[in-house]
Formats: sequence, C-alpha cells, structure tokens
Amino acid sequence: TSAYAAAVDETGQEAEFARIGLSKLGAGVAIGFAALGAGIGLGTASAAAIGVIAEKPELFGRTIIYIVFVEAVAIYGLVIALLLWMA
Repeated sequence: TSAYAAAVDETGQEAEFARIGLSKLGAGVAIGFAALGAGIGLGTASAAAIGVIAEKPELFGRTIIYIVFVEAVAIYGLVIALLLWMA
C-alpha cells in the first residue's frame, strides 16, 4: 500500500509504526461496517418478526432464530476487529 511504502526509511522503524496504525484502522473499519450492517439488518428483521408474532404467536421461536443470525454478523466483526487489534 502507498501509506505503508511512504513510511519506510532506512531503519524500518517508521514502517513498523505504519503497519501497526493501519492494523488499528482496519480493526475500526471492520467493527464499524459489521455493526452498521447488523444494525440495519436487525431493524428490518425485528420489524418483520414483530409483525409475524402479532399474527401467529406460536412462531416466536423461529423469529428469534432469524434475529440471532443477523446479530452474529456483528459478533463476527467484533472477533475480526479484536484479532486485528492484537496483531
């Protein structure tokens, strides 16, 4: 990447700082987009689930499963962000 290449000097010290900084930036982007997508999906799935439960209360368990699947996206993003942060 150009930011990484621009930071390289003779000792390599600056390159290490750039690598760490870009890793932290990647962690922030990972959790940010995962949370944004999960929030949009959770709003849509929850609205649909409430409509289904209002008509057929016996389908409550199935609707919760769909909401859990959407929430898993945010958890995966958090795991990736933590892995990038600790790298």
